[in-house]
Amino acid sequence: MTTSPTAPDPTMDAIGRAVAEGRAGDVPSARRKLLALWSTIGVTGDPLHRCSLAHYLADLYEDPAQALAWDVRALDAADAVTEQRAQEHQAGLHIAGFYPSLHLNLADGYRRLGSFGAAAEHIEEARAQTDRLPRDAYGDLVRHAIHEVAEAIAARDRTRRASAPGSPA
Repeated sequence: MTTSPTAPDPTMDAIGRAVAEGRAGDVPSARRKLLALWSTIGVTGDPLHRCSLAHYLADLYEDPAQALAWDVRALDAADAVTEQRAQEHQAGLHIAGFYPSLHLNLADGYRRLGSFGAAAEHIEEARAQTDRLPRDAYGDLVRHAIHEVAEAIAARDRTRRASAPGSPA
């Protein structure tokens, strides 16, 4: 999406800076910053903040169990985000568009842990919601990852995907 925020949001800005730091290679610092933000936000804080932070923090863990815990938090928080709150953050942003990626990440986490039944449930949910993805590079990326994870589930492959967020390039 190429729309701009409707109002400044220092928490989302801080999340974005930490994510950029992690993507630039300083994963330990990014993780510390996101965990500190999580402590500030709390489990009852703004669901959009919780969803975004947990979604990105999951990518900073090599251990699939730790990543999965954050992916579950992200999905739970998404269920509490209202359409109005999403629009307040960014005009044109729809919470429904988060779900394919959130279910994809859960499927991938369960798959890596060998829980193929749970993985299959989430990959089917991700597939069922692909119409909510934009027709752009991001949407194509998620659709491709859904296909990759579905194949890995079918093959009972527990290895980390080279294309997964946080994987070494």
